[in-house]
Amino acid sequence: MPKIQLRLAAALAGLAVAITLLLGLLAEHSLRSREEARIERSLASSAQLVRELARDARFSPQDSVELTALASRAAAAAGARVTFIAHDGTVVGDSDVRAEELANVANHASRPEVAAALHGAPGVATRRSETVGRPFLYVAIPRGDPDGSVVRVAADLSAIDSAVGDLRRASAVAGALALAAALVLAYFISRAMLRPLRAIHEALGQISVGDFGARVRWRSQDELGQVARAIDRMAADLEASHGEISAERDRLEAVLRVMVEGVLVVDADLRIVLANPRLRSLLGSRTELEGRRPLEAIRNAEVHDLLAEALASDAPVQRELMLGADRRVLAVQAAAFSYAGAKGAVAVFHDMTDVRRLETVRRDFVANASHEIKTPLTAIRGFAETLLGNSLPERDTRTYLQVILNHSERLSRLVEDLLELSRLESGSHKLEPTVIDPVALATRLCEELAPRIRERGFDVRIHSEGALHAFADRRAVEQILQNLLDNALKYSQPGKQIDIRVTPEGSAVRIDVADRGPGISEGDRARIFERFYRVDRGRSRDQGGTGLGLAIVKHLVQASGGEVWVESTPGEGSTFSFTLPGSASTD
Repeated sequence: MPKIQLRLAAALAGLAVAITLLLGLLAEHSLRSREEARIERSLASSAQLVRELARDARFSPQDSVELTALASRAAAAAGARVTFIAHDGTVVGDSDVRAEELANVANHASRPEVAAALHGAPGVATRRSETVGRPFLYVAIPRGDPDGSVVRVAADLSAIDSAVGDLRRASAVAGALALAAALVLAYFISRAMLRPLRAIHEALGQISVGDFGARVRWRSQDELGQVARAIDRMAADLEASHGEISAERDRLEAVLRVMVEGVLVVDADLRIVLANPRLRSLLGSRTELEGRRPLEAIRNAEVHDLLAEALASDAPVQRELMLGADRRVLAVQAAAFSYAGAKGAVAVFHDMTDVRRLETVRRDFVANASHEIKTPLTAIRGFAETLLGNSLPERDTRTYLQVILNHSERLSRLVEDLLELSRLESGSHKLEPTVIDPVALATRLCEELAPRIRERGFDVRIHSEGALHAFADRRAVEQILQNLLDNALKYSQPGKQIDIRVTPEGSAVRIDVADRGPGISEGDRARIFERFYRVDRGRSRDQGGTGLGLAIVKHLVQASGGEVWVESTPGEGSTFSFTLPGSASTD
């Protein structure tokens, strides 16, 4: 069976079943409510009659035999179950329970209807009886005696359940009939709808394989007829323009075959036929390029020569050029092609600027790292050879060993910083931000560096505008502050003041570390956060620096969601500043 028939049959069947269920539930609810209301009215009248019959009886457990007999006679007269209940909730007589078993019946004072009657008001409740195990509708009224006893009558609801069951069975039969009718109706409706759909499907199948002479030819005046006529008109238009589309398709296939980024297509006369927006972006051109010569539009003789060479050759031509106002490095691949009896060439421009820049950075990094590692290794090797080849006094031996130790420690710091930088750049270093107090971190760091600060007579002051908290990784912030404060201690003159300021910056927290060192020139400030870059290389090595501290600072700040920068005046000092997300911004 086709899917549309299945869907229509399922929809109609579901509708029929849903309507049948809804009507059955409504009928069941109405029947149950009506019958329970009728039984409740009948029980209320019966309760009044039973109360009159038991007016002179004494409701006491000692009289349970007489009361049980009275309850049985009253039940026969009222056509309902009768129960006599003393003022404390004790059942002293019941038409469905023998007198000798009344002692095992639970106290009824907590029953809702009995509780209401004990307080002087009629009570009504529906539930399954714990005594006889069947559903009952209970009506309890005060007997009106000074003791406050209760007369309760109850009707078995099993008859209602039986009537509801009959109604459900009738509803099920009606639902089955409605389902069968819905399935038959769905079959004939879907069959009538499928005839034009099959014709449309066959025609579209023929058109899709290139047979544009196929027609639906369905002439009905409904919506399907309109669709059929629209398809016929479309097929006629496709047939008329097939030749033009074939030529255009061949040209587009040739372009798409080699397209990677910027695309330039020229004809045999070296006039631009097509230039995509990406090429205009790479060249920084805002004017139309189509119809112009490459030498005029791009103003680069190398591109012109490349295209001319491609037109004259059957093999692709490749070249790397620098084009555009920003001198971007572009790898150009050009190849000739033929279309509609004409010849042309297509050139694809790949932007290699970032790749070449990364290669330069890699070469610089390898050179710098090799130089930084070579220096301590050379010193270690030289002094070790001296110790091995000569018998030196103990004092000189200790001096040389100390030099070896210093350079090995420097080499160890360099390796640790390289590993740390590698973890940061690879993303394997996972930060765990929490709410931190930058002032407390700076204070504790100053306490740890107190011997070094006192040794050189520095005056380190911490300034804060109120209680400020940041949301960042505690270890990362400690490492940032330690690197910046370590640089301030290295490059400041002894006895000078170093300031650490913590201030609000919008929703962020700004931290400044200001020294009174020699300062940094404008040219050096642009590269100060690069790996292995030093303003004064000789002094940095003397101080034991690796040239990676500020690069690590930059990566940690950016990974924390902040910014870092430096402001400096040569001869007066430098201020390194960075921001961290404020704790309030994370709420």
